[in-house]
Order: sequence, then structure tokens, then C-alpha cells
Amino acid sequence: MDKNKIARFDEILSAAKEAYQRAYAPYSNFHVGAAALTADGNIVNGCNVENASYGLTICAERNCINHAVVNGEQQFQVIIIYTEQDKLTPPCGACRQVIAEFFEQSAPVFAVNHKNEHKQWTVQQLLPDAFTPKDLLDL
Repeated sequence: MDKNKIARFDEILSAAKEAYQRAYAPYSNFHVGAAALTADGNIVNGCNVENASYGLTICAERNCINHAVVNGEQQFQVIIIYTEQDKLTPPCGACRQVIAEFFEQSAPVFAVNHKNEHKQWTVQQLLPDAFTPKDLLDL
């Protein structure tokens, strides 16, 4: 799906860029912002927050999704990950699993950089055969 066909793409990207500016990354200096459009049409965002105990660092994507869940949102349409890296940055493995928890397998995931380059995947492409709530629930 073309980014131009994504409802409110520019608004979501703007929210991801805003979150990027707030990233706390004193150890890696790798700032990341993420923003998602919820099923209810709200835009939520998050940034990476590092910790001196590296394992406690939280990525922008998970921070974004967690922020939405705290506010009662549990379904999403699209997520955009923004960095100012020359190479487009896909979500890490942990983020892919969390995205698979809350997004449809066909939902678009975008990486965008400061050059306005972008790459798109579906959740299914990022994490084929994901372990999801459907594997636990008797539907």
C-alpha cells in the first residue's frame, strides 16, 4: 500500500518526529520516535527511553503502543517509526512481537528517515507466523 493511501499519514509522521525529539538516548545516541493511528482514529506516539541498565531500555514502538493501551486503545491501523539515520530502521524483534499483539497481520508498518525516504512492511512480513492472542484464545 502506498503511503499516500494511508489516512492521515503526514499527521502520524509529524507525531513520530515530535516523539523523536523527546527520545532519551544518552548511551547510544540512537534517537527513535514512533506514532500510530488507533482503530478509533487517535494518534499516539512514543520515543525510546534508554537506561544505564541496558536491558531496561524501552523502544519507541513499545512505548507508543503502551501509551495507547494505558489510555484504553488496543487496536491499531498503522505505525510509523522515525529516525534520522541514513539507513531505514525496522522494528527490533521485541517490538515486532508487540506490534503483532495489537495490529492485524495486514497492517502497514513504515520506517521513515530525515530524508523523507520510507520503507513499508506488513506485520506479517516483519514477523511471519507470529505467536498472537489467537494462539491462546479459544476463538
